[in-house]
Amino acid sequence: MSDIKLTAQPRTEFGKGAARRVRRENKIPAVVYGHGTQPLHITLPGHETMLALKVTNALLEITVEGGTEEQKEMLALAKDVQRDPVRRVIEHVDLVLVRRGEKVHVEIPVHVVGEAAAGTVVTVEHQTLTVEAEATHLPENVEVSVEGLEAGTLILAGDVTLPTGSTLVTDPDALVVNVTAQVSAEAAEAELAEAEAEAGIAHEARETKQEQPAQGAESQG
Repeated sequence: MSDIKLTAQPRTEFGKGAARRVRRENKIPAVVYGHGTQPLHITLPGHETMLALKVTNALLEITVEGGTEEQKEMLALAKDVQRDPVRRVIEHVDLVLVRRGEKVHVEIPVHVVGEAAAGTVVTVEHQTLTVEAEATHLPENVEVSVEGLEAGTLILAGDVTLPTGSTLVTDPDALVVNVTAQVSAEAAEAELAEAEAEAGIAHEARETKQEQPAQGAESQG
């Protein structure tokens, strides 16, 4: 994965009002921390940052204008991206510093490929897997093939072939993909009717049980 280069400016004003002013200038407030350094508050270019963060586990090379030598060509990963719940625009980014050659834990999406056997349903139980990989060679996703798999097939995390250089962190016994038999409409209706019937019987039984103590009390009187 190639580094994505961004130029940032130091940020000296804080609070909601200052953050709004930054966003009005099409910039994004951010903070960089890690490796025992003091948190560094910066602003990032809005459009370039938005495009960069569309890439899963994007490695950002950030240069702070007028910064120290340590603040030039900093490598960082997005730890937390806060978005407006309605407009979905980025409001703030937390970045964690990494070093070349350093191994880090990241989550990668599970992409299912292929077609399972006819009459089956494929359910992805784990949408992501946590892996350890070198910071400069982070995988974007992992592919899991279900081609021709029959009902009853379970794919566990330990069964998944990971990208080269990645080590599984997720529990290897975690269920990732479950292939089950497709239920017909008739069978689904029959199961629903049976469940409703059982619920009705149970309800009547509870009512009968609740009435018994009251009847006993009247007979004692």
